[in-house]
Amino acid sequence: MYHPDLIRHPDSCPALVLNADYTPLSYYPLSLWPWQTAIKAVFLDRVDIVESYEKEVRSPTSAMKLPSVIALKQYVKPSAYPAFTRFNLFLRDRFSCQYCGTGRDLTFDHVIPRAYGGRTTWENVSTACAPCNLKKGGRTPAEAHMALFEQPYRPTSWQLQDHGRAFPPNYLHETWRDWLYWDVELQA
Repeated sequence: MYHPDLIRHPDSCPALVLNADYTPLSYYPLSLWPWQTAIKAVFLDRVDIVESYEKEVRSPTSAMKLPSVIALKQYVKPSAYPAFTRFNLFLRDRFSCQYCGTGRDLTFDHVIPRAYGGRTTWENVSTACAPCNLKKGGRTPAEAHMALFEQPYRPTSWQLQDHGRAFPPNYLHETWRDWLYWDVELQA
């Protein structure tokens, strides 16, 4: 019987990692482990296999289907607040300039410029495209006559996870869908 998984290279068979409560460890970036790490975790009895690819790996004495969804046996408590990184900042602002709304050529902007004592914190940095950042320069938004769509704030990990759901990864194996979108509203 032909199945698309059978012709896949094992390197293109990552495992979706679920926490012990069967929710994804992370939505964006999606919590994925390479197949080697997933199999090692299975043999160390750190995870349960929830779903598998059709693709098998073999040793001289055994064969095993590659895990496509695994669940940790020990619950990992997510931190309440995410790290302040460029990626998390863009995710908070939904990958769009907070001055014009474009999603291209993104950088970040100090709302209160550093020259005015502004700090590099969640509450003072917003996503901006390069042209808007250049236009604003070392001025405040009021001085530059540029309004922010949303004032910067410190997001919770839950808020970033929620924003991440709006940006699905390029590849989703069919065995992952039930675990990533179990809480979406059902359509009639």
